[in-house]
Amino acid sequence: MDSITQAALGASIAGLVAGKTLGRPALLTGALLATLPDLDVLIDYGTAVANFTQHRGFSHSLFVLAPLSLLLAALLWRWKPELGFPRWLLLTALALMTHPLLDTFTTYGTQLFWPMGRPLAISSIFIIDPLYTLPLLAGCIAFLIRPPALRAIAAGLALSTVYLGWSFVAQQVITERVQPALAEAGFADAELLVQPMPFNTVLWRATAITDQQRIEIVTGFLDGGAPLTLEYFPRQPELAKTVAQLPETRRLEWFTKGFLDYKANNGKITATDVRLGIPGAHPFTFVLADERDGALTPGNGERAPRPIMNTGALPLLWARTTGAIPVLCLANLATPAPGEEC
Repeated sequence: MDSITQAALGASIAGLVAGKTLGRPALLTGALLATLPDLDVLIDYGTAVANFTQHRGFSHSLFVLAPLSLLLAALLWRWKPELGFPRWLLLTALALMTHPLLDTFTTYGTQLFWPMGRPLAISSIFIIDPLYTLPLLAGCIAFLIRPPALRAIAAGLALSTVYLGWSFVAQQVITERVQPALAEAGFADAELLVQPMPFNTVLWRATAITDQQRIEIVTGFLDGGAPLTLEYFPRQPELAKTVAQLPETRRLEWFTKGFLDYKANNGKITATDVRLGIPGAHPFTFVLADERDGALTPGNGERAPRPIMNTGALPLLWARTTGAIPVLCLANLATPAPGEEC
């Protein structure tokens, strides 16, 4: 999740655990603790692919955060011994470990058990969702105005947790909605990713991939029974095979679970993470190799320029979310004049 949300969650937890004893400084302490795991973005791992796939790595691992909680609790206990070590440990452990647990509900991928296993991504909530964040912020503001405001803090945490639970339930509902349409189209065995569209849990995007094609479906809870529209995007398996043995390719395949789109342009072979963003405006594309006269030269893992999403598409996204228009062609969202229908 975004840094504001993580800070608000950490502040809320600290306010509930230590607000009566520490007062307003408890919120700042919790917010700082909750943002610590994301400081890994300051580390340069050498290539753009490495930076992309190692973010939310060791700093988000429960195996790292558990002993770190003990260390920080001991240090903070020396600073404010009146809170007591057990409560300091509870505060640091919750503030630190809820960060990666919350991140796991997004699509990016969180290496919760680093160095073992692959990244986990439940994909039931967008990385920024105001309906999750606002209850936490409201509780924190109430605390700042009139501490300790424990009821407000607790209410904010309860509402945000219920909303997170709703996002998971909504994801299952949408999954059950799209599976019959995919099966009818002959894609029953395709790898499927169901996730919310930006900033809400009303409109959803389902992405299914096979070796030859990617299928996109946009559907929401305000569609009023409108039939599903399947959009088809060709894949290029021959390009995937060409660069399959490159370390950067293997790393991206591992991190994205194969949700990659390979393209060749001006001799450069690129891979795009199609989980993040929307078609035509995926933010993460990496140059894997140069191919000239049949010879393949591995690239340096650099990131290609990020495409600019057409702002004229935003009203269409909102109209589609509210059900005002029944169909929105994802393929058109990055064009200068996006169409309302596929």
